[in-house]
Amino acid sequence: MSTKFIEPSAKITEALKEIEINAERMVVVASSEDNELFGTITDGDIRRHILNGGSLDSSVHVLMNKEPITALASMSDNFVHQLFITNSIRGIPLVDESNKFIKLIYKKNVNNNKNINDERTFGAAIIMAGGQGMRLRPLTLDIPKSMVEINGIPLLERQIIKLKGIGVSTIYLAVNYLKDVIKDYFGHGESFGVNIKYINETMRLGTAGALSLIPDFNSTQPILVMNGDILTSSDFSHIFQFHLEHKSDITVTAKDYYIEIPYGVIQYEGVKIKSIKEKPSQRFFCNAGIYVLSAKIINNINSDKFLNMTDVIDQCINDGANVSVFPLHEYWSDIGTEQDLHAARSKFKDNETELK
Repeated sequence: MSTKFIEPSAKITEALKEIEINAERMVVVASSEDNELFGTITDGDIRRHILNGGSLDSSVHVLMNKEPITALASMSDNFVHQLFITNSIRGIPLVDESNKFIKLIYKKNVNNNKNINDERTFGAAIIMAGGQGMRLRPLTLDIPKSMVEINGIPLLERQIIKLKGIGVSTIYLAVNYLKDVIKDYFGHGESFGVNIKYINETMRLGTAGALSLIPDFNSTQPILVMNGDILTSSDFSHIFQFHLEHKSDITVTAKDYYIEIPYGVIQYEGVKIKSIKEKPSQRFFCNAGIYVLSAKIINNINSDKFLNMTDVIDQCINDGANVSVFPLHEYWSDIGTEQDLHAARSKFKDNETELK
C-alpha cells in the first residue's frame, strides 16, 4: 500500500517517475492542501496517451482517470476484495466520507489467500540470437551480434537476467551464426538460474520461422519473443500484463520515432498554395522487436519455412485476431551501428542501474 500522491498540476513525467518505482504501476492524483482525491493514473493510461500523440510534458489532468473505483476506509476487506475481482483493477484508493485520500491499497493487501494466477508470467521466452551484425564489423567477425558487450555484459546475458528477474524459467535461444560462442558461454543456463534450450537453424528462417522448431513446446501461457540485439530498460512484466488486460493474441512493442524535415513543406491544391509549414516533424511508431504471442499463434506457425514476424502479424490481422501495440517510453536501442554501440556504452557507463 502507499500514501504517496501527486498534484493535478504535475506533469506526466512526474507521474511516470512515481509509476516506475511502484510495482503495481499506479499513482494517485490528489490535492496537497486537503488530500481531496482527483483521480488515478496507471502505466497503461500513459501508454495510451502516447499512442494518441500526447506529450509527456502535459499535465496529468489530461489523462488521469477522473472516476476511479474507490472504497471507504471503513469497508471490510471482503467487500474491498470483491471490488478488485469485479472490476479487474490493480489498486483502489481508500477515502473517507468527504472523498479525502487516505492510502492506495492493492489486492495483496486485502487477500491473504494467494492465487497462483496472481504470479503468472510468460510460459517461456524465445530470443532470436542468430544475427551476424554486419554493420558492426569487424567487432562481429568473432562473435554473434547478441554477444556484443555493454559495459562488460553481453546483450544476450542482459536479456536473460531480466527474464529471470520476472520469473521466466525456460528460455529458448534460436542460434545460427557462430552458435558455439553462445552455447559455450551459456551452456544450459545452470549458472544463470534458468533452463536454456537451443533452436538450431540449419538455414535462414527469418525472424519468426524458428518458432516452429521449439522442442517440446506445450505451454498454454503467452510467450515472449524478442530479437537478441535489443537493449532496453523496459520491464518485460509490464508487457505481459498489458497483453492480458487487452486479451491480445499478439502484442507488438513500438518505439516512437521522429523525422524532422529541414525545409518548409508546401500544402497545395492544383497550382495554388494553401499553406506552408516551416520545418515540420513527423512522428511514427516503429516495431521495437519485442513481441508477446499467445500459445495458439505459435502452434499455428508452419515448420521449416522462412517467415518474418511481420508476416505472422499481417496474417493474424487478416484473420481477425486481436493484435495490440505496446508503446515503449523507456530506453530502447537495437545497437544497429557503431554509433549506437558507443552511445549505449557511454549512456550507461556510470548509470548501470537504469538497465535493470
